[in-house]
Amino acid sequence: MASHRKPRTRIPTAASSTGRRTAVGFTTAALASVTLLSQTANAAPGDPKPGTTQSIEAVKEKVDTLYHQAESATQHYNAAKERSETQRTKVNRLLADVAENTEKLNEARRTLGTYAAAQYRNGGMTSSAASLLFSNDPQDLFDQSHLMSRMAGSQKRAVDDFQTQAAKAAKERGEAAKSLASLTETQKELKTKKKSVQDKLSQARRLLASLTAKEKARLAAIEKKKAEEARRKAAELAEKQRQAAAQQKQQQEQQSSGSSASGGGSGTGSSTGSSTSTNSTKAATAIDFAESQLGKPYVWGATGPNSYDCSGLTQAAWRAAGVSLPRTTWDQVKAGTRISTSDLIPGDLVFFYDDISHVGLYIGNGMMIHAPKPGDVVKKAPITEMPIYGSVRPA
Repeated sequence: MASHRKPRTRIPTAASSTGRRTAVGFTTAALASVTLLSQTANAAPGDPKPGTTQSIEAVKEKVDTLYHQAESATQHYNAAKERSETQRTKVNRLLADVAENTEKLNEARRTLGTYAAAQYRNGGMTSSAASLLFSNDPQDLFDQSHLMSRMAGSQKRAVDDFQTQAAKAAKERGEAAKSLASLTETQKELKTKKKSVQDKLSQARRLLASLTAKEKARLAAIEKKKAEEARRKAAELAEKQRQAAAQQKQQQEQQSSGSSASGGGSGTGSSTGSSTSTNSTKAATAIDFAESQLGKPYVWGATGPNSYDCSGLTQAAWRAAGVSLPRTTWDQVKAGTRISTSDLIPGDLVFFYDDISHVGLYIGNGMMIHAPKPGDVVKKAPITEMPIYGSVRPA
């Protein structure tokens, strides 16, 4: 009789339990790693890394850097936009010229067609000798020969005119094609620059949005302290400027007094004074315009009248005074006389950073009016709140 045995129940050993716990541990760790990698992959460049805490000072430095990079990219965008507009104007002019010359070419072609049709109907030309032999009236032959001679001259002019118009039309079509290709490339560059600005601004906004209310308060306190330090330095600069101006005035009075005593006036003072007065009037007009824009929003690439970027504001201000400035900071810094910071007077342009990516309009006492950055408005600020590259007095 067969015996029935119960199946053995396997008792887990310590080793097998440890193995399962280890496997579970590895699985959990792997899942955590995948999750962390996924978060890291989805994070945009410039965003804080998951699980890390940045100091508020580091956040401020990063945000300031992003805004600076965005402003530099804005100037690249402005330059590309200006080139695009110039090229578009040129292309439109060339296309208009092509259309006009095409019509002239068609007219020359119609003239040639008229002559060709006439020759075809007449069966072509025979020689003068043959015509003389078969002519009943020599005088009639003479009249016909004279007419055909004139007709040949007209035909030649028609041919020459057609060839000239054809060559001119071909040249202008070639120029228009090149200009269109150049315009297309510039428009691609414009799109790239625009995306660069938008990317930098998006990174800055995300970084600021990641802060807690307490961190935002600390950031505001740091910015306030920085602004107070900038105003203090601006006041020191203004005092140095006043002292230098007083000393210069005293020297001029002494020179004028000595010149009068010796009776040696040169007669050039009036002209110099008139020129200085004219420049002061224009500078006052530019400042009045800039003050009337206070509170309007900064918008990158904007030139008014409802919003501005930095170089758009200075360009518009001096345009109101009858002075034409280029569009970008890099060109504005070349549009006038370079002066030192200690010699600044109201109306001068002050440029900032080594890459000359920002500009403001000096209004005296160490202060300027400028369009600062996205999210801000046109306002007055100390020129000492950013590193100064140099200054220019517009012509």
